[in-house]
Amino acid sequence: MNEPAQPATIRVFIALAPPDSAKEELAGALRPAYGTHPHLRWNRIEDWHITLAFLGELPVETVPLLRRSLAGVAAAHRGPRLALRGGGEFDDRVLWTGVDGELDALHELAADVRTTVKGCQVALEDRPLRPHLTLARARRGDLSSAAEIAAALAGFTGRTWAAERLHLVGSNAGRSTGPIHYRDITAWPLGSGEHGDGPSTPRSAAAPHDPASPSSGRNSDASASGPR
Repeated sequence: MNEPAQPATIRVFIALAPPDSAKEELAGALRPAYGTHPHLRWNRIEDWHITLAFLGELPVETVPLLRRSLAGVAAAHRGPRLALRGGGEFDDRVLWTGVDGELDALHELAADVRTTVKGCQVALEDRPLRPHLTLARARRGDLSSAAEIAAALAGFTGRTWAAERLHLVGSNAGRSTGPIHYRDITAWPLGSGEHGDGPSTPRSAAAPHDPASPSSGRNSDASASGPR
C-alpha cells in the first residue's frame, strides 16, 4: 500500500509555552465560561502558547536551517519570568489573556528570534509583538461572547513562572475542517549556553505591555491570518 504523500510545506511559528501549573490555574478561572459559552471554538489547553514570531507556510526544507539558527538564540537567552493576567478580545471575536512580568526580556528574545529568522531568508511581517495567549474564537456574527468572557477575566492574575524552552511549532491549520492541532518540531532549553541544534525533550507541546488594555483593543495579528 502506498503511503500518503507528505506535504511540501508546513505552517510554522516560534513560541513559549506556560507550564502545566499555570495553564491549569487559568483553565480553572475559565471553567464557568466553558459551561456558558460551549459554542466558542476553544483552543485545546495543551496547545496554549505565546507566539514570538509567526512564519506562516514554509517549504519543509527550510526547517533544518531554522533549527540550527534558533538553537543559538535559545542558548543565549535566560527564560523570562512571566505571568498570565487579565483578558481581552481582538476584532470582537478572538479571546485572549495577557502576559505580565519580565516583558523587556521577552521582547529582547522575540527580537533576536525574528532577526535570526530573517537571516534564514524567511520573510516576516514587521508587526509589533503584543504578548498574549489566544484562548478561543467566536463564530462569525457573535460579537458579544469574547467581550463577556474577557470582562470576567479582568481580575485574573496567575502565578509567576520562568519560561524554560523555545519552541519551534508546526500546525495543521488550513489542512482540514477539524480543530487546529499543534506539534513541537523542536524545543530548546533557554539559557543553556549550548549552541547545538539537537532538540530537548519538550514539557509541553506547545498583549502588549499593558496586557489588559491592548492598543485600541484590536489586533489583526491574532485574527484569521493564522494561529498565534
